[in-house]
Parts: sequence; structure tokens; C-alpha cells
Amino acid sequence: MKQSILTRYRVMAYVTAVWLLVFTVAIVLKYGFDTGDTMVISQIHGVLFIVYVVFAFDLGSKAKWPFGKLLWVLAAGCIPVASFFVEPKITREMQPLIVRDETAPVEA
Repeated sequence: MKQSILTRYRVMAYVTAVWLLVFTVAIVLKYGFDTGDTMVISQIHGVLFIVYVVFAFDLGSKAKWPFGKLLWVLAAGCIPVASFFVEPKITREMQPLIVRDETAPVEA
């Protein structure tokens, strides 16, 4: 597996998690304090979540995860702050599967 597959999953895990927190705050402000609108924030989060699902599915298929584990990782994108805990665990598990590019020049 290439490093780029893991990297794009990691980036989207954090970006999606941050936008989910922003969306959660917006929902609390809208319904708890009758302030603000959530339309734009929800649409941005929705698009980012779709990209996250695609990248997580790609990582899971390359790593040959069982379906339950894939669902667990996808569910982390739906629960505020869960991605901040799941992403480091997944990264630790995937590091041994990363194939190093032997043709790249070695830096001194």
C-alpha cells in the first residue's frame, strides 16, 4: 500500500472531524439559542463526509479490512470527536503495510 492512500485518509479524517464539530456547534446555536443558520455548514460537511467515505473505503479495501472494521471507521466520521481517536489507531495499524518506494532518491 502506498503512503499517499493513508495520508489522504488521515487528512480527510481530521478535516471531516473539524467540520463535524463546527456543524455541531452551529446546530446547538440554532436550536438552543435561536441564532444562526446551518445550511452552508451542513452542505460543506456533507461533501467532505462523502470524500472521507470514499478515502476510508479505499484504505479499507487496500488493507483488506473485514466489513465490521470498515463500518467502525466510517461511523467515526459521524460521531463528533471520534475521528480524533480512531485516526491515530488506524495509522499505527497501517504503518507496517506501507510499501516504501525503492526508486526514490535517499536523502542524506
